[in-house]
Amino acid sequence: MQNQNQLTQYFYIILGATIVGVTYNMFLLPAKLAAGGISGVATLLFEMYELSPAFTQIAINIPIFLIGWLTMGSDFGLKTLAGTFWVPFIIYLTQDITLTITNPLLGAVYGGILLGAGLGIVYKGNGSTGGTAALAQIMKRFTNLSSGYAQLLVDGFVVITSIFVFSLELTLFALMTIFISSKAIDFVQLRTSATKLILIISEEEEKIQRIIKEEIDRGLTKVRTVGGYSNQDKTMLLCVTEQHEAVELKKILQKETPNAFVIFLNASEILGRGFSIDKYYGQKL
Repeated sequence: MQNQNQLTQYFYIILGATIVGVTYNMFLLPAKLAAGGISGVATLLFEMYELSPAFTQIAINIPIFLIGWLTMGSDFGLKTLAGTFWVPFIIYLTQDITLTITNPLLGAVYGGILLGAGLGIVYKGNGSTGGTAALAQIMKRFTNLSSGYAQLLVDGFVVITSIFVFSLELTLFALMTIFISSKAIDFVQLRTSATKLILIISEEEEKIQRIIKEEIDRGLTKVRTVGGYSNQDKTMLLCVTEQHEAVELKKILQKETPNAFVIFLNASEILGRGFSIDKYYGQKL
């Protein structure tokens, strides 16, 4: 059963990475959209020096992967290896594809949808395509920045740089691609609203509290409860997250505390730190 589950996850990773690679050659590169990430860097270098995007991505991903493997250990396993290098392999195979979109609006919309769908499928297989996502994890390990801020810094640098290589108009289309792809990722993974109220009941209270604090950088509330079946005192943890954080927390809880009872509820509007006001407002980063 476990081997079958592993095969299913690798199938998701290969399928999703294939979609990402084909989307890059069909939509992003022809439309000159440097939509963040290593693929965005590859687009910029192709425009400036006509360097092969496939080999550029491999050349950049190799040191990132090696550093991640040495510093993060098991977090950079075979699944990360598969996703990281399958994408440039597909880009190389499809570099002469004749079906391309050069219109930046069409590239941003349809490229963003397909890119997000591909990445969402990879994430469903508990995999990664490496690149800036891996770099953000490494930055988090050695700095006080959260994963979200680290990712924003890396991708933001790529997109801002594209202003000097392409134009402000194409840069705005690239930002549109990032936004659309993020929504597509969320749809593939959870297919629900943007924020989540998460209820967790488990005997591993301290472990889950540490996971929520360190892995997704969120606060929580403890509610003392009584089990209806066992009639024993229990603690229910309440946590509100953004959708992508809920996906990450779900993956971690399934791995670290598989016996926890977890409920994900849609939250239509959240007021407070981290939502209506900045998470780090008034704090020293």
